[in-house]
Amino acid sequence: METNYQVNCPYCWEQIWIEFYPEDGSHQESITDCEVCCNPIRYVVSFGDSHAQVRAEKCN
Repeated sequence: METNYQVNCPYCWEQIWIEFYPEDGSHQESITDCEVCCNPIRYVVSFGDSHAQVRAEKCN
C-alpha cells in the first residue's frame, strides 16, 4: 500500500507530500506546519483494506 500522499494545504493551497504508514494504526491524526505558509495543518488518515483516505484540515 502507498505510504506517500499528496494533499493541498487548506490555507495556501500549495501541494504537500506527507507520509503515513498503515502499520501505525488504521486511524491516524497529526498536526504539522505547512512547509510553505507555516500554518498548522491537521491530517486525518484512515486506512482500509486496499486504500487510504487522507484529509488536510485547518486547525481551529
